[in-house]
Amino acid sequence: MPFIKLQVAGAILLGASCALAQNAILEPGVVPEPAVEASEYKPLTISERYKWAAKTPASGQRLAGFAVSSALSTWRNRPEEYGPHWEGYGKRIGIRMASGATGTMMEATIGALWNEDPRYVRAEGQPFKKRLTHVAKMTFMARNRNGEMMPAYARYISVPANSFMTNAFRADSEANARDATIRIPMNFLSRAIGNAFTEFWPDATRWMHRD
Repeated sequence: MPFIKLQVAGAILLGASCALAQNAILEPGVVPEPAVEASEYKPLTISERYKWAAKTPASGQRLAGFAVSSALSTWRNRPEEYGPHWEGYGKRIGIRMASGATGTMMEATIGALWNEDPRYVRAEGQPFKKRLTHVAKMTFMARNRNGEMMPAYARYISVPANSFMTNAFRADSEANARDATIRIPMNFLSRAIGNAFTEFWPDATRWMHRD
């Protein structure tokens, strides 16, 4: 059984990498590189905001985060109703995409009240350590209507609200307040993983295709 779990986790990560190879450059949730300066920033229009909300849950960036967190859940067999196998993985990735869809729509809608921009901004050209810090920072930060960094208040509201709201369609063993609370930091971890792939995957693909 442990070997099967390792196969599942490894294949999931490989699949996420392949998806990112195709999607990282044109990611709908990423500001085009290099990162725009505040003076050049253009805020999201309403149509752009909801286009981001619709496309992001199935984007390479988010799928990478979902893949890693689902692999961990499959390894731990949580929730136990899904089982520690491929079918269980499929159910876990499906529930994460469903909850991701409701979460991004909530974040986009709430953030529209004060023009909070939920898109990820790459820090290409900066030193590695600074880029790694940027990945972590953008997990909790966003741009305001002027392109300046601010706490991602819409995210802070939508993540906990969505975590509890999705109890309505989750497996019985995790449809409770305790598990909903645990899902809050896991959601931010999944976002950080997605940000890391988005930040560094284009560089990795260029390195792999060097002559």
